[in-house]
Amino acid sequence: MDNVIVQTVEKLEVEETVDYKAVVLPKKQPMYKRIWKHPFMMQYNRLIAIIAIVNIGFLIYGITTGNWWTKDGIKLNVISNITIINITSAILIRQQYVINILFKIATSIPTNWPLKIRWAAAKIYHFGGIHMGGNISGTIWFAILVGSLTYNWVNNLPGVSLALMVITYVILGLLVFIVIMALPKKRAKKHNRFELTHRFGGWIALVLFWAQTFLFVDAQKGTLDLREALTTSLGFWLLGLITISIIIPWLHLKKVPIEIVNPSSHVVLVNFDYGVTPFAGSSTTISRDPLREWHSFANVPAPGKEGFRLTISRAGDWTGALIDDLPSHVWVKGIPTAGVGNIEKLFKRVIWIATGSGIGPCIPHLLANEVPSVLVWATRNPRKTYGDQLVDEILEVQPNAIIWNTDSHGKPDMVKLAYKAYKDFNAEAVICISNKKLTWKVVHGMEIHGIPAYGAIWDS
Repeated sequence: MDNVIVQTVEKLEVEETVDYKAVVLPKKQPMYKRIWKHPFMMQYNRLIAIIAIVNIGFLIYGITTGNWWTKDGIKLNVISNITIINITSAILIRQQYVINILFKIATSIPTNWPLKIRWAAAKIYHFGGIHMGGNISGTIWFAILVGSLTYNWVNNLPGVSLALMVITYVILGLLVFIVIMALPKKRAKKHNRFELTHRFGGWIALVLFWAQTFLFVDAQKGTLDLREALTTSLGFWLLGLITISIIIPWLHLKKVPIEIVNPSSHVVLVNFDYGVTPFAGSSTTISRDPLREWHSFANVPAPGKEGFRLTISRAGDWTGALIDDLPSHVWVKGIPTAGVGNIEKLFKRVIWIATGSGIGPCIPHLLANEVPSVLVWATRNPRKTYGDQLVDEILEVQPNAIIWNTDSHGKPDMVKLAYKAYKDFNAEAVICISNKKLTWKVVHGMEIHGIPAYGAIWDS
C-alpha cells in the first residue's frame, strides 16, 4: 500500500525538463524549397494571390477581347456577376457546415498515402485566404461596377436610375470601411470595433444589396417582367444563398446554463451540458451579449460523457470579466466547428506543442487518443494555474508528456524542444497551439528543416 501511495505522489508531482541545448537541428532545406515555407508565403497568402491573379485575368480579358467597356455601353451584368461571385465565395467559405465538410474531405486521406500529399492536405485550415481574397476582389470589382454605372449615368445611357446610383455608392463606402477595419493591424489593435463593424456593417450591406439587386435587375430587364428577370439573375440566387448562410448560425442561438471551476485567477474551466456533445477538435462560439462580442474556444469533450468543457484564460477585457464575474449563463450559436487540430488524423504520430492556455485545444485530442502523440507543454506553474485535476487528467493519457514549468526553469527554446520530441517519438508532424509569434516561429522553424508543422493563422 505504501508503494502505491508513493507512486501516486510521484505522479502528481511530474514536471519534466529536457536538456535540449545540445540538440542540433537538421540541415535546412535548399533555398528554392525553404522560401515557400516562409510565413509570408504560407498557403493563406497564396490563396489570396491566386484569387487576385484570376480576377486580374478576367479584368484583362474584359478590357481586351471581351470588350466589356465600349463607348456605346458597358456590360454591367458581367461585372455585377463577377462581383457577387467573389463576395459569395468569401462568405460561404466561412459557413460552419462548409468548414466541417472541407475538413472532413481533407482528413479522409489515408495515412498510408505519401507524406507530401498529407502534408499539403493538412493545410486545409488556411481556407481563410479565400475569404480575404474574395472580399478584397469583390470590393474592387464593386468599385469598378460603381465607376461603370457612373459612366452610364453621366452619358445618359440606359440601364441606370438615380435610386440605383445612390444605394450603390452607399454600399461601396460601407464595403471599403469593412475591408479597412479587417486589415490585420487594425483588426488586432481594435478587435471589438472590427467585430461590430463586420457584423452590423455586414447586415446593413446585405439589406442594401437586396435593394440594389432589385433596382439593378429592374433597370436591366429589358422586355422581361421583373419576376422573370429576377429568376434568371445569377446575382439574385447567389444573394439568396448568402442570406441563408448568414441566417443559419443564428437559428441555433440559445442561452445556456454553465458551471464554472476556477482553479486560479488566470483560468476557468467552463462546463456545458445542454444536449450537445461536440467532436474532438471542434470549437464553440460564446457570448454574454449576442449582438456584441463573440469568442471562439476549443471544445473539450470527455470520452464517454455528455457535454463538454471550455478552458478559458485571462487574455483580454472580455475573458477577464468572465473570470472575475463567473456568470451562470452564456449565449451560444451555430454548431461545433472543426479547427486546426483535426489535421492530426492525417498522420501516424504527432507532437503537440502548447504554451499556457494553448493546452485547451490540445486536451480533447489527447483524451480521445485517436493518434499516438506526445505533448510538450510549457507554462507557468501548471498545477497552481490550471489545477491538479486538469493536470492529472492530462498525465493519465500522456504519462510521457513534457510539462515545462516556466516559473521554475524559465522559457525554453520551443523549436529545439519540438524537434527533440519529434525525433525521439519518430513523429510525422508537429502541431503548435500558442501565441501568434511563437506559433509561427515553431511552424517555420520546423518546416524549413523539412518537418510538417501546423498552427493557427489568426485570420479572423
